[in-house]
Amino acid sequence: MDVRYARGGLTALAVASAALLAVGCGAEEKPKADKPAATTASSQEPQTSQVQPTAGEPAEELAVIKGQKGVELSISSAKRDAGGFLTIRGQLRNPSGAAILLPVELRGDETEVVKHGLTLGGATLVDSAGKKRYYVLRDTDGRPLTTTGLDSIGPGKSTDVFMQFPAPPASTTEVSFQLPTFEPATLKLS
Repeated sequence: MDVRYARGGLTALAVASAALLAVGCGAEEKPKADKPAATTASSQEPQTSQVQPTAGEPAEELAVIKGQKGVELSISSAKRDAGGFLTIRGQLRNPSGAAILLPVELRGDETEVVKHGLTLGGATLVDSAGKKRYYVLRDTDGRPLTTTGLDSIGPGKSTDVFMQFPAPPASTTEVSFQLPTFEPATLKLS
């Protein structure tokens, strides 16, 4: 009987965690179009996505790595949170003058991840000191906890991205970030 209650408690904990993550991920949605826009000179220009530092977040980039077809990934933060997760945020940029289709290799090749479309589910972190590799977290349906719906980036455009991993131990201050078709990068963790 105790095993049944423990299993039910673990299931409830997993569902609650997924709900909290979904709520937290929704905070990055863009405002609805039916809200009145502020009238400034910058709102009249074409909109491009730019990483704006928030309070306590460093303004500089941790790393800029290059991938196939000239695509760049600019990593702006790699932060641990109290829940035992490590979230990496940045931008995928297309500095070229032509639209670029993103390679399907970005999603990785795991069956559960592949069926959810083009994501950054193939990303990994390597903790050389701890001799561990960390994969992008998945929800209970196998969807990776990362930016989804990626297919192409227009000329000169960028898109904000995130990836969530299990956090390495607090003693780990540096990891190697790897994303298929991109060169690896060393990241300092905060």
